[in-house]
This record gives sequence, structure tokens and C-alpha cells, in this order.
Amino acid sequence: MDYLQIVGGKKLGGSVKISGAKNAALPLIASTILAKNGVKISNLPDVKDINTLLRLLENLGAAYTYEGNEAFIETSGLEKTTATYDIVRTMRASILVLGPLLSRFGHCEVSLPGGCAIGQRPIDLHLKALELMGAKIDIKNGYVLATAPDGLKGAQILFDKITVTGTENILMAAVLAKGKTTIINAAKEPEVTQLCQVLKDAGVDIEGIESEEITIYGTAGELLDFKPVEVIPDRIEAGTYLCAGAVTNSKISVENVEPLHLEAVLSKLTQMGFGLDVDRDRITINPAENIKPVKIVTKEYPGFPTDMQAQFMALATQAQGPSIIEERLFENRFMHASELMRFGADISLQGSVATVFGPKKLFGADVMATDLRASSALVLAALAAEGVSNIHRIYHLDRGYERLEEKLNMLGADVRRLKE
Repeated sequence: MDYLQIVGGKKLGGSVKISGAKNAALPLIASTILAKNGVKISNLPDVKDINTLLRLLENLGAAYTYEGNEAFIETSGLEKTTATYDIVRTMRASILVLGPLLSRFGHCEVSLPGGCAIGQRPIDLHLKALELMGAKIDIKNGYVLATAPDGLKGAQILFDKITVTGTENILMAAVLAKGKTTIINAAKEPEVTQLCQVLKDAGVDIEGIESEEITIYGTAGELLDFKPVEVIPDRIEAGTYLCAGAVTNSKISVENVEPLHLEAVLSKLTQMGFGLDVDRDRITINPAENIKPVKIVTKEYPGFPTDMQAQFMALATQAQGPSIIEERLFENRFMHASELMRFGADISLQGSVATVFGPKKLFGADVMATDLRASSALVLAALAAEGVSNIHRIYHLDRGYERLEEKLNMLGADVRRLKE
């Protein structure tokens, strides 16, 4: 098993190119199940989750080539409709094949998903919505068994809670359904917006893109003619590298970004005293004279993203005073706090609120990653710490960050990937 060894305390500099967004690429890959033609997807990040989902489609009978961050996926030969546990267990996003498989074939079996241990993320909202569209759902032996022998029918779906994957799943299910489907309280994340736009470009009549109410007029089973797709930049990767500049109080730039997708993150960095130069597809962070404490409350987009909470907790250890971080979306997403304390961080937890007392001098430590974004928080703390740190179980990092050590070393960090 690999681990990262980081020699901290170094100033960073230069620029780094941001990869395509994993969380946009995954539903786009799943959506190719709805295509009648081969689909080219470019700017794919070369991370484990992408390879896992491509392998899942291959197991279902699809063919693909994947080279140089570009995939060509052909699903016309799709014949199997069972997404097996051995692949699905490693990533929650595999549930995204449920909607398109059921919509196209009228039946499917999808193993209940795995992924990061950051608390309950039940798929009951997905299943209730599919039942409203005429599906019969059973859970048996760890699998979702879904059937719609007469095809899915348009319905009004009101999500009790905003769900990104739920919105994406029902959006794809509605595409081949008969009639009109309206999703109320839909997620507005950029990744959802791109999926909507790609499906619209493929010939589906979709209204309300970027709003909380999306209406889809189904094609009644007619497969789609996809255009080539370029995945949007990864706003979470961009935010993580900006935090790497911030936690080391260095000047760095991130390139190939969409600043509009990062407004909540940039606002907090500005509040903490960092100067930002924002161009069309490039952001430069400048050192702060004094790093100020901050208050963060995670919310659905366009609010502060839960996927940046851990990184800002690491950054808050360097602020001049106590910072307050409230996690409102997941009930078990402070597991990185105890690992940050191993570096010397002073963090108090009370329910869904963390208080980070700064500034604290951090020292190298051996730590263990517990989930994808927690892993990046440990990397950030190690960059700021004096001495050598070893970060174990980095397979979490490999699920979502492309060539992390290579990119950090280009900025002047000292990071090595080693074997246990």
C-alpha cells in the first residue's frame, strides 16, 4: 500500500493546472448509457473513481478507450443490467447507473454503494422518486432490484432534501421516460448544470437549468445523439491548491479554472486576509500579512461546499484566533480533526461545530486518511508542519486527485510516494 512522505515548512510558488471535475465526469460517463452513438468525453481526470466507473460500464457490455484524459465510450452493445458489488463497493457514485439503466432497459440490479465513510448518505430519495415514475423497487441481498416493464413515466418529484446524485439520477431516468418530469428542490451544483446542458445538447427538451426546478420532457425510449463533451474544471481541486498556497502563506496560481464556481471559497480566503487576482480561467493567491480567523457554514451550492470544509480546517490552524466551522450536510465529517491534532492542532468539537484555535505551530506526524477530502486536509497540514510527515491510506486521495504529488512538487513542495 502506498503512503505519502512530506517534508513540510517550505514556501510554494508557481502555477498548477487543474484537472477536470471528477464529480462532473462521473454522471457524464453514466449518461452514455442513454446514447445511441459513441461518446467522446475529454478533460477527464485520471483518478481511480473514473477508471472504476468505466470498468463498470465495460462489465455491462460497453466498450471504451481511455488515453490522455480522453475517453470514447460505446454503449450500443450494452446487454447486462447488473452492477455487481465487487465494483460498486468502492464508490458511491456507481449508483448513478441506476436511473439510466432502468430508463433504457426497464429493469436493473445495482449493488448498494460504498465509498467514503463520512456518515449516512441514503439513496432512499432516489428510490422514492423512481417509484413515483412507475418503478417497482425491492432491496434484496444488498442489491436494489428495480423494474419498470411498461417504461418509466413522467412525474412531479419533490426532494425533501437537496441531493446532487439524486437530482442527476432522476434527471437521467426522466430522459427516456414517457411524458414530463419536474424535479423540485433540485441541486444547482455546476456538475448538475453540465449534465443538464449535455443532455439538452443531445436532443432532450430541458427547462430550468441552473434553477431549483428542472423540467424534462422524456423521449419515450428514444436514445440520444450525444455531442463531444469536455468536462468542466474541478472546483474542489482548485480550492485545495489555493488552500495549499494559503496554509504555507505562499503566492501560487491555479490555471484552467472557472472562478464563478469558486465564489464561496474565494470569499472566505479574502475574509482571511489573502489577496486574490482573478482572471478568466486563472486565480492567483497572494500571501496575507495576518491570517484572520473565519466562520464557515457548509451549505448546498452556491453556499460553501462541504468538500472544502476539511481543507479550511487545516488552514484555520494558522489563523490569528479561533475559527468556527459548522458542518450542516454530513453528520460524521470531522474525522480528520483528530488526525490534525496529531500535528499539534488545537480543535474543539461539539456536535456539528468545530472550533479551531490558532495560530498553532504544526510538527510532522504519522497520520491516517479516513476519506477523500480529509486526506487533502492532512496533506495541507503536512505542508505547513515542521519536519517529516507520513500520510497513510492515501488510496482515498487517489479516488479524487490526479497526480497530486507531482503537482505539489511542481509548486516547490517535497512530496514522495512510498510503499508501506
